Amino acid sequence: MAHPGSTRYDSATRQLEKATARTGAGARSAVGVVAVISAAFGAVAPVSLSWLAPMLALHLVWTALFVRVWWRNVPLPHWLVAGDVVITVALCFAQRHLVAGEALVTGSSWVAGAVTMTIVIAGITWKPKVVVPVGLVVAGAFAAGVRIASPSQDVAGTLGIHLVQLLAIVMLMTLLRRSAAATDAFLERSVRAGISRMVERLRREDELKQVGSIHETALHTLTMVGLGTYDEPSPTLKAQVRTDLAALEKLRDTPRADSAPIALDTLLDEVAGRATGLEVRRDLTPETVPGNVAERFARAVTEALANIALHAGVREAELSSRRRDGEILVEVADAGRGFDQEQLPPDRFGVRGSILDMMRSLPNGGAQISSSAQGTRVSLWWRP
Repeated sequence: MAHPGSTRYDSATRQLEKATARTGAGARSAVGVVAVISAAFGAVAPVSLSWLAPMLALHLVWTALFVRVWWRNVPLPHWLVAGDVVITVALCFAQRHLVAGEALVTGSSWVAGAVTMTIVIAGITWKPKVVVPVGLVVAGAFAAGVRIASPSQDVAGTLGIHLVQLLAIVMLMTLLRRSAAATDAFLERSVRAGISRMVERLRREDELKQVGSIHETALHTLTMVGLGTYDEPSPTLKAQVRTDLAALEKLRDTPRADSAPIALDTLLDEVAGRATGLEVRRDLTPETVPGNVAERFARAVTEALANIALHAGVREAELSSRRRDGEILVEVADAGRGFDQEQLPPDRFGVRGSILDMMRSLPNGGAQISSSAQGTRVSLWWRP
């Protein structure tokens, strides 16, 4: 259950992060290798080998780290991108020792390619409030480095190109992130609507059962009296009437709307049956809870099962419910790889919002998650 997502599906935001990270890491790796080769073949005067060799070695090591990220298909670490920015800025200021004069004049140096790639990588990793100042620093460092190497060189054109690149990547990633967030919000509403429909259907089934019980008791008794089956009061009739009145009073006292009772075990059984790509073993004790409580349990269990299917690396899970010291306890467990809750990014809403905060906001409710290399257990409870 490493890096849990935000919903029962692999969220659009997470898919965007994975896709851009893999693409960016792959592109950075390719550009890094090409840059090293170009720098080696273009090492003519006034290029200084004593400067070029250590710089290329450092650049190659950082490129290898990007290759590792691409190979493992994981999000780009912020420290890796920050290090790339620092290295690129250093390359920019050292251009007079690293780039031949002809490459400086034409603006086709290998350092220029590194600058472009650094701006792109920063744009897909960080938000605009960070990317814009970082991009300006990198573009400015390149222009300053060119001027240091060749004071007469016009840098306005190259600086303008880098600023356009910065603006383009910021606009593109802003649009993609907004679209992904809108998709996530829509799918989250769909999940909630699906659970609400299940709860409403169970409410309706319960109402039909109660109506059926009235038909089989009070209406049946009245029909028998009307047909003259009982000519005079009898102990059997009195006992039946008492039973019928008790059933009617129970129906009268049944809460409506969100507090209408729901068979929690039936709802959870249906939720488990809908888990995609996961075999869920169930041990559910029959319990009836208010509808709003049942819905909270269902949403939290849906999220927990989705995280197992997406991130735990296993295809089996356990779902159980029982009474514990007066509380109704529901647990979801797996034997997959665990995760560190303290390392969860702030934008990972699933564990915090869809499980912990949601259950803890329920009066007399709560939730706890324990995770290790041996698996993860999600405990949800509510006290009537």
